[in-house]
Amino acid sequence: MKEALPITCKPTRWFVCRVLLMMLMLSVFAVLFYIDGSSGYRKKNLVYYMHRNFQTANEQFAAMKAKGGMTPDLWREYAAKQSVRFPEDLTTLPEGLVQPMAWPAVLHDYDRMLPMQWNKLWLEYSGKMGLSSNPPEQPYDAGKIHEQWVVFWICTGLGGIALFIFLRTIGRRIEVDAEGLLSPQGVRIQYADMKRLDLRKWETKGLAFIDYDGQVGKGRVRIDGLTYGGFKLDEDESAERLMKLVRSNFSGEIIEYATLPTGADEGLTDRAKRASDQVNP
Repeated sequence: MKEALPITCKPTRWFVCRVLLMMLMLSVFAVLFYIDGSSGYRKKNLVYYMHRNFQTANEQFAAMKAKGGMTPDLWREYAAKQSVRFPEDLTTLPEGLVQPMAWPAVLHDYDRMLPMQWNKLWLEYSGKMGLSSNPPEQPYDAGKIHEQWVVFWICTGLGGIALFIFLRTIGRRIEVDAEGLLSPQGVRIQYADMKRLDLRKWETKGLAFIDYDGQVGKGRVRIDGLTYGGFKLDEDESAERLMKLVRSNFSGEIIEYATLPTGADEGLTDRAKRASDQVNP
């Protein structure tokens, strides 16, 4: 049955899904790094220092109690004069954090402090304030926060590149008819102008290159079967049918990994036999 012309190879589902998945992945990474760089690491630092403050208050309470003579009023007076210790670099803390920050009210309560169960007090306080109850092992310095911004911009840039490639490719196609080939860039190449056909990567990667020299000038066109049409012979995909038509009309030099001599067909796969027949008619 004669092939209906023209044969048109549009962007494959493989290409579309792969680029969309890549953009989705980069977008998720960009959002996560943006959150960490803008507020996430700062909030974790706040949790770290507040958690340490509860532990410090417990240690000071124990020390004063061990000396004897401590009363609820004495402890409240002492606690009222204390403030949470934060690092000197305020850029590592949430914006708008008021300093000095007094100890949380629960740490002023002598009766609540008496059981020496500061972890329970911390869980109660962090839940009430909407903070994570699990502090990081170490605080994040300005360098770590800056790294989040760097990776955010890298992911954003890569995502922009992927979007550009997607938009550029989605409207392109490769097309062949009885007279020649239309490249993805819109260059019309006549069969007579095709000088060399490189098929060394077609079998494994679906890549072929055509060198041409004619009325449209001199150059090379890249045929990407994975991106346009698909190149699986057993599924009769359009890029494979396109290449078959190009070869049947091609009269220049063909480059392949192996050129089979006449009569060397025994033991070859059907696909290799077909390629041999086209090279050695």
